Amino acid sequence: MFSRYKNYLYNTMTREEAWNHLKKYVKNEKMLYHSLSSEAILRALARRLGRDEDRWGLAGLLHDIDVEITRADPYVHALKAEELLKDFNLDEEILDAIRMHNEMATGLSRSTEFQHALAAGETITGLIYATALVYPDRKIAPVKPKSIVKRMKEKAFAASVKRENIMECEKIGIPLQEFVEISLDAMKEIGEEIGL
Repeated sequence: MFSRYKNYLYNTMTREEAWNHLKKYVKNEKMLYHSLSSEAILRALARRLGRDEDRWGLAGLLHDIDVEITRADPYVHALKAEELLKDFNLDEEILDAIRMHNEMATGLSRSTEFQHALAAGETITGLIYATALVYPDRKIAPVKPKSIVKRMKEKAFAASVKRENIMECEKIGIPLQEFVEISLDAMKEIGEEIGL
């Protein structure tokens, strides 16, 4: 699988190393698509907010590195990630955002812009993906932001997607409509890479 992002260096980990390290621990293709989608959205959010795209993208790419090892157990998922990333001397804010995307494991509440952005950004990928799959061609290109917003209100649609996490976009100063547009555009740019 190929990504359009340059092989940036952040601390001691290049983007290529991050991708290869992720693939050591995550084998499920849909989870890899989720990671790529999260990376794209976090990079787009960083651009919108004037933050470091590479740092935010790295958190998006790696946030679920431990999901298969922990079997997504909400009481340990995201805590094991730090151990899997320890050899790369990553910035503490990146590790913190990764840990805090799953509040249940830490017993703490998200409080920083980076934490809220990762939680909202990685969560909306599921809603966008599910919406694209109900379109006749099962592709993301024809999906409109209003369809995503409409699906947000339908609690039975993609029921496992935590709408409250998506709404954390407002805690970083981005209204839902704009957040949906940013996220959808980011995923459309990598549609082929993520099977859409």
